[in-house]
Amino acid sequence: MSRTLLAAAVLALFAGPASAEVVARTADSFTLRYAVGAEIAPGDIPGALTDLPKWWDSAHTYSGSAANLSLDLTPGGCWCEKLADGTDFDHGRTVSVEAERMVFHAPFGPMRGKTSRADLTVTWPAANRGWTPTWTMVVEGPGIGAMADAIDAVMGAGYQRWLHYLEYGESPDGAGG
Repeated sequence: MSRTLLAAAVLALFAGPASAEVVARTADSFTLRYAVGAEIAPGDIPGALTDLPKWWDSAHTYSGSAANLSLDLTPGGCWCEKLADGTDFDHGRTVSVEAERMVFHAPFGPMRGKTSRADLTVTWPAANRGWTPTWTMVVEGPGIGAMADAIDAVMGAGYQRWLHYLEYGESPDGAGG
């Protein structure tokens, strides 16, 4: 009996539903990775990502409202926010869109002007039962490693909100952003 419980505990550790962490850090770089196995339709992933107003947290916008966010998945397209004065603030750019992979140059928020690289890659490889939507963010720049934990907190929360929207088709807080 105890051998069965031990085996179940080991399986639970390795088959856990989520992985979110700073996977590498130096003084001048860091890599974040978020991955969760989910029973989703992989074709829904691009659309769910572009529905920023429905899942992005308004507290992490300059305008105070996620409704002002947009994302154009055309290469070169803008990850933008409409500001009160009518200008579009450029948070990032779409680099490439492929069958199971999208890449963005994304020096969000406090990283703007401090990075030589800020790439967010969204993938969704097939898993045993479903798919594993994954965000990997690689950031480089002088002294940027000190920002890893703060950026991890915001991006990790964003990933969880997006995943909730992707799986359930509703805003994580029931109100959109």
